[in-house]
Amino acid sequence: MTFLEKLNNQILIGDGAMGTLLYSFGKDSCLEELNLSHPEKIQEIHHAYIKAGADVIQTNTYAANYLKLQRYGLEDSVKAINSAAVQNAKLAAQENAYVLGTIGGNRGIKPSTLSIEELKRSFREQLYCLLLEGVDGILLETFYDREELETVLTIARKETKLPIIAQVSLHEPGILQDQTPINEAFTRLENLGADVIGLNCRLGPHHMLKSLEQIELPKHAYLSAYPNASLPAYTDGKFHYEGDADYFKKSAQSFRQEGVHLLGGCCGTTPAHIQAFAAELKNSVPVTEKVVKLQSKKIIIENSTAKRDLQPLEQIVKERPSVIVELDTPRKLDTSKFFEGAKALKEAGIDAITMADNSLAQVRISNEALGYLVKQELGMRPLIHIACRDRNIIGLQSHLMGLHTLGMHDVLAITGDPARVGDFPGASSVYDVSSFELIQMIKQLNEGLSFSGKDLGQKTAFSIAGAFNPNVRSVEKAVKRLEKKIEFGADYFISQPVFSEEKLIEVYEHTKHLKAPIYIGLMPLTGSRNAEFLHNEVPGIKIAQSIRDRMAALNDNPLQAAREGIEITKSLIDTALDLFNGIYLITPFLRYELTTELAIYARQRASQIRGNSYVESSI
Repeated sequence: MTFLEKLNNQILIGDGAMGTLLYSFGKDSCLEELNLSHPEKIQEIHHAYIKAGADVIQTNTYAANYLKLQRYGLEDSVKAINSAAVQNAKLAAQENAYVLGTIGGNRGIKPSTLSIEELKRSFREQLYCLLLEGVDGILLETFYDREELETVLTIARKETKLPIIAQVSLHEPGILQDQTPINEAFTRLENLGADVIGLNCRLGPHHMLKSLEQIELPKHAYLSAYPNASLPAYTDGKFHYEGDADYFKKSAQSFRQEGVHLLGGCCGTTPAHIQAFAAELKNSVPVTEKVVKLQSKKIIIENSTAKRDLQPLEQIVKERPSVIVELDTPRKLDTSKFFEGAKALKEAGIDAITMADNSLAQVRISNEALGYLVKQELGMRPLIHIACRDRNIIGLQSHLMGLHTLGMHDVLAITGDPARVGDFPGASSVYDVSSFELIQMIKQLNEGLSFSGKDLGQKTAFSIAGAFNPNVRSVEKAVKRLEKKIEFGADYFISQPVFSEEKLIEVYEHTKHLKAPIYIGLMPLTGSRNAEFLHNEVPGIKIAQSIRDRMAALNDNPLQAAREGIEITKSLIDTALDLFNGIYLITPFLRYELTTELAIYARQRASQIRGNSYVESSI
């Protein structure tokens, strides 16, 4: 009897975790390579699952593709590892179990990290290796990204008539990370040719069953479920799972009632868990009818905190000249000078005070904390920089939810300088996401959805700036990055400081087609050493030799050098205001008197150019 014929007539029991067991045995390197170096261990685990009652086992090939094996320098061993894995499984099965060739998903919560073309090439190579060894079917598992799964399923269906099991993984019960309802996703997979469609990983029995409650019985395919044992615990530097087998036994009949034909286990499950399923369901007849619990329509609740109390900066700078000023939060706990500067800048009439996120990886007082105080005590608009360096995805979303709750809606999404350049060179740089992905995720919050797709109950109202570095060899390539950031959701841009009229004109010519406005960065130099440091050591900043020569000529006169820096910046403001509406002044070393003077000058020059209506409309 074929695999699908048997699956039609009775519930089949799948195996459980392979990686979890190998990890518990101390094998925490490339687990797929063990097919070659320790085949007896792999066969031993397969035997244990079959002995426990598994009708179906899967090859130890979840990550045996080019993209994942290259992390270990094993990208040239794709064929050898996959071939050995099938042979190990077949030796263990000995006609007592079906052998499925397993291929795992590559994309997680950051789909853009891998292109579809990369995924196609890697998938085809692994698929052909498994098919050549004569597997009984193909198991596609742990796919968070719908586009990736639909792409590889389409390829697999064209290449083989063998049974294909397509399983998705969910961050939240009942919905994929791209907001596709699970019932709709399963219909799409069935229409693309999947013989079995199901869920695996991430969720334990409780939440997996809640998802299955929303799923209709497929018309031509069968349902599968491979729940995790539990949520993982982390003790003494190791992950482990604590879900017991008796809990699985109690949930078995519920899986049957939800229409599951193929039932196995994922992370944390052991032969004991599979034995529990088998004791309850082996050779059981699947249900042919079920009552589907319709998912209630989610309602995004609006309230006053979800709405902006000020016009978005991108709208302001489209309508009139606008000046914003960066004032770094202090590196020490004394905030008196910072607030003196903030008050002076407010009196200068700036539109927002921007605060970096530990720039150059130097530890400073939280910009969220001082941003809130600036807003509450001074009535100023804070623009908060958010770096990808210091927070993982959990921390980034929590931080953004906090900003929303505090009524701070203006943010600049940046990658962030690597930790090794700052105060703690041994610290980890997180970089869970890129600035592109962070922009996209913040836009998702504006739709009332968390990074994982969960309903947040209300929409945020973030106005998102993207960073722009014009100090590169090819401004054209830099502008391509801006265009990509616009696609991801950037509302406007803030540039690195520019130090020449020629660069301002070049930037204008290359960006005048963009609909998203730009705040041009300008920074007063304080002396020759400052100019040389910025030019030679700070990423993203280049200063023309003529400017550095002017500062060097005043090396022995600090006051005159600072004055020269002011005059250079005023000249740049004159040119910038002919080309752009947005001026972004960067305060060096908390010397707010420099940017205060420049802010006043910029507003006066703007009023001369645009008319008195500008001054009257400013804060």
